[in-house]
Amino acid sequence: MKLLVIGSGGREHAIAWCLARTRGLQKIYVAPGNAGTCMERELENLPITDPNELAEFAAANKIHLTIVGPEAPLAAGIVDIFRARGLRIFGPTKAAAQLESSKDFAKRFMARHNIPTAAFETFTDAQSAHAYVDKQGAPIVIKADGLAAGKGVVVAQTLKEAHAAIDAMLGGDTPGARIVIEEFLDGEEASFIVMVDGKNVLALASSQDHKRIGDGDTGPNTGGMGAYSPAPVVTPSIHAKIMREVINPTVKGMALEGNPYVGFLYAGLMIGKDGSVKTLEFNCRMGDPEAQPILMRLKTDFLKLLDHAVSGKLDKVEAEWDLNVALGVVLASAKYPGEPRTGNIIKGIPPYNSFGDDAHLFHAGTALNKTGKTVTSGGRVLCVTTLAVNVRAAQKRAYEIIENISFTGMQFRRDIGNRAINRKP
Repeated sequence: MKLLVIGSGGREHAIAWCLARTRGLQKIYVAPGNAGTCMERELENLPITDPNELAEFAAANKIHLTIVGPEAPLAAGIVDIFRARGLRIFGPTKAAAQLESSKDFAKRFMARHNIPTAAFETFTDAQSAHAYVDKQGAPIVIKADGLAAGKGVVVAQTLKEAHAAIDAMLGGDTPGARIVIEEFLDGEEASFIVMVDGKNVLALASSQDHKRIGDGDTGPNTGGMGAYSPAPVVTPSIHAKIMREVINPTVKGMALEGNPYVGFLYAGLMIGKDGSVKTLEFNCRMGDPEAQPILMRLKTDFLKLLDHAVSGKLDKVEAEWDLNVALGVVLASAKYPGEPRTGNIIKGIPPYNSFGDDAHLFHAGTALNKTGKTVTSGGRVLCVTTLAVNVRAAQKRAYEIIENISFTGMQFRRDIGNRAINRKP
């Protein structure tokens, strides 16, 4: 049996690594993969990114199942291409992926189906947007409508920051540029990821991401600088409310509108001090870096879950989770989240599988240079992920591992997990 994982980031490394635990697999291809996936004995990188070529490969090599990691191929319609050829693939169609590829679509969808979210307006004209911000005041949130690799959101604390964000997003020469301006929500963020088969839903373990580049949630937003699972803020009652008010209405609404949703569905949520839940965004994929700690805790055969999802039988299976806590810390390139510096040699990468079962080094923006050395090739480079009895222990282990890894300009947060550690009971 052969599998294909599409993508090159830390999420895709984690998905392929988790799938490799399944017995009886012949090969897991990762397209295009990274320096880490080509180091794993069970995985093989595939230098193909074109959706049609990937479909050709899947058909010719009798791939049992394809799993799509990142958002760009989904927005481009890779699922539609595979399905047209009768190939098994897990992910939403291009139409369903609009939940992520268009913030405006997602907000209007939520409004139609009474899914709790922040008040908003959409703009294509900068002058109107500036006037709206002046009327609403700050803090306020400015979002680019399309895909932005997790960096298209500006939480403006001042009117000056808000106006600058509007100019940056609408002031260029990009035709059809559009932004969504939302009210600022206060509370604690959580990532809630589920698997959907078009009708049935299987909730994955809760997690909490750290979006800002700097300690104490300072600096600009990134694609994510670290995460841990489970998230203490998602209590059993909050979990039930999320399913009742956000996830189930979304799945039912997509089906009612003729776009049945199949794939990972990620709801970025703001949980208020009063226990209220509001939806910040939808992603049509597993989060990154949330996937790394979540999948480290998964005890059920991952392929079994995926097979049930593609077959429309998620109601026939359950997921079992390790009771320990998993935590991941992202190591990023210099200048990230701006244009990252690449090509720097990474020192201290340990031998394959040297940590055992309670830690793993997931690669993201890495590549092998002409001499076979691992170098940086993107913004987020590595995610050191650990499993331990509690958050403090997982945090301690992760930072001990990081002490031995280095590359020029390496930056990382030193407070991943503090929010859970300092949380009042």
